[in-house]
Amino acid sequence: MIVKLDTAARAEALARLGHWREASGRDAIERAFVFKNFAEAWGFMTRVALLAESQDHHPEWSNVYNRVHIVLTTHDCAGLSARDVKLAAAIDEVLG
Repeated sequence: MIVKLDTAARAEALARLGHWREASGRDAIERAFVFKNFAEAWGFMTRVALLAESQDHHPEWSNVYNRVHIVLTTHDCAGLSARDVKLAAAIDEVLG
């Protein structure tokens, strides 16, 4: 069973993640990324897609030219879970 993070766990996760923030009006975290061009943004999304598939946990995201916006939440528990934190940290690792 997937469990939503409590307030303390959420605060700790956001402190560790650094670049991620709570999504406004949602029980989720989000991050915006800016790349040099569309090809770099698309390449990043491809790497994240493979990573997300391997974790069986898929982001909500959008792409406009060189910008990518990612929102992570766990629908199975209707909020933020450890799965989101794990995927966010892995996405950060993709950037190096």
